[in-house]
Amino acid sequence: MAPHRGVPCLVLLVSGKRKSGKDFVAEALRSRLGEDVCAVLRLSGPLKEQYAQERGLDFQRLLDASSYKEAYRRDMICWGEEKRQADPGFFCRKVVEGVSQPIWLVSDTRRLSDIQWFREAYGAMTQTVRVVASEQSRQQRGWEFTLGVDDAESECGLDDFGAFDWVLENHGDEQRLEEQLENLVAFVQSRCPCRVLGAADAAPLPDMWSPTLAEGPANA
Repeated sequence: MAPHRGVPCLVLLVSGKRKSGKDFVAEALRSRLGEDVCAVLRLSGPLKEQYAQERGLDFQRLLDASSYKEAYRRDMICWGEEKRQADPGFFCRKVVEGVSQPIWLVSDTRRLSDIQWFREAYGAMTQTVRVVASEQSRQQRGWEFTLGVDDAESECGLDDFGAFDWVLENHGDEQRLEEQLENLVAFVQSRCPCRVLGAADAAPLPDMWSPTLAEGPANA
């Protein structure tokens, strides 16, 4: 069931492998749409907070891309799976609490159960967005295969999902990124009229960027 507060106009469920650039894509979209209307939600936030409480760890250090987080990643994945098996919507319900913006960007959708929960809760307001990047591109961003992490459900759970509504390629072409951001912003505007900025009024891209969006929507 959807929470009573904070019913959104549109929910974008963003997924992708480690170092594919899904966080960057989410932040670039928020900068285009405006923070007053677009909220970036991270399912890993309530997961890490709860994990830190139960394990007596530093929650803030688990949030950044540090060796501290990596040291606990495998155990945190196993712990999170146990929580989801007991209650598939546990982290989804927590992440939407108190959100007031009409557009939600869930930047780390990892499992079929995540998509199912949002679709059951918000129906046609949900759109799936897959960010893809070559292994070479990901390696350039610091990725290397880690047993127990890159072969776990948290990384592979959506490999066979099927047709995503949008597929975004992240290989580093700035002009292509601009074009696809405009396309996606235009789509969001068509679904949420009078709620978001037009492409011409959008904020410029951040100075530091690496990914590129490709064709969207995949089923158009």
